[in-house]
Amino acid sequence: MTAIAILLFDGVEELDAVGPWEVFSWAAREGEPPVPLSVFTVSRDGAPVTCGKGMVITPDHSFATAPEIDVLLVPGGQGTRPMLKDEEMLDWVRNTAAGCTWVTSVCTGAMVLAQAGLAKGKRITTYHSVVEPMREWSDAEVLSDVRFVRDGNLVTSAGVSAGIDMSLWLVGELAGVDYARAVQQGIEYFPAPPYLYEV
Repeated sequence: MTAIAILLFDGVEELDAVGPWEVFSWAAREGEPPVPLSVFTVSRDGAPVTCGKGMVITPDHSFATAPEIDVLLVPGGQGTRPMLKDEEMLDWVRNTAAGCTWVTSVCTGAMVLAQAGLAKGKRITTYHSVVEPMREWSDAEVLSDVRFVRDGNLVTSAGVSAGIDMSLWLVGELAGVDYARAVQQGIEYFPAPPYLYEV
């Protein structure tokens, strides 16, 4: 069983967490993956968290009760800022990542991974307005204008909806490209933004 954990915290951006949750939970529960998958949410104490725009989510586990984690996903949002000085949180991310097959982030979750020392010398990406600031303080190569970047077992995505793209790619790595395409069909993820072009 490949266990995928999505970290939750106050101020997390809703779609950063819920978009990947939809992908992974569909892959694990709605489809028939060629390898067993599970997905759960985890927070420091397991208490409900209030997301950046007001959604309240009750995590499945606390740090103390979480099962072994194979894939860690750190979402972004304003709540990542205080995490950069939260040694307990950074230690948990660092220690958990050490046992993971894949370590991933969405949006400003990349800042947490960098602060925890997990992105040193690696190519990463993040939310567009944070690219330049991260280039100034982090020891990673921060790329712009990409949806997601893989460097070794570290996979980082740009902001908000980009986490869905990254998660579908990761399903392909875990369960095969054909299955990832079936998940994409299942969630009907074929973006066609109405205002992409001037008409």
